[in-house]
Amino acid sequence: MEFISAATDRWTLIPEDRPVTPAAHTLLSWAQWRHMREQWPAGLPVGVSFPNDADIEVLADDLARLELVVLHFPKWTDGRAYSQARLLRSRYRYRGEIRGTGDVVVDMTPLMARTGFDTAVLREGQSVEVAQRTLGFFPAYYQGDVRQHQPLFVRKDKVNA
Repeated sequence: MEFISAATDRWTLIPEDRPVTPAAHTLLSWAQWRHMREQWPAGLPVGVSFPNDADIEVLADDLARLELVVLHFPKWTDGRAYSQARLLRSRYRYRGEIRGTGDVVVDMTPLMARTGFDTAVLREGQSVEVAQRTLGFFPAYYQGDVRQHQPLFVRKDKVNA
């Protein structure tokens, strides 16, 4: 998992009150994307910031055109973005970047990785170094996830066969 800061972010978020002009690596809100998707030039990299209280299924037809989907954690106790990420990876086979933003703390990063997030913007005051160490605490999980679909007991059987 990569941790994004303002200095390392290549995407430009367009505020809701400003007009949208197509440009590479533009990050739009869901409302802006719905308004612009018909005019957006094919092949021009675009990302969408998707609300965590909306049904991710409405994004399914646009996924092939999106290079980035940003999912929000308004509070660290609100886990709807985990479900959205998992659905994007497992049901819709989305291969683009999934980024977590909002109240993202280091303890969340292992589950974020297991549900399909590639990148995260940590909450202010969180340490990237600690988050990276947290990702290495458990070398394997019993249950399958979006990256390793089979449970551990099945994987061991295949290794021993």
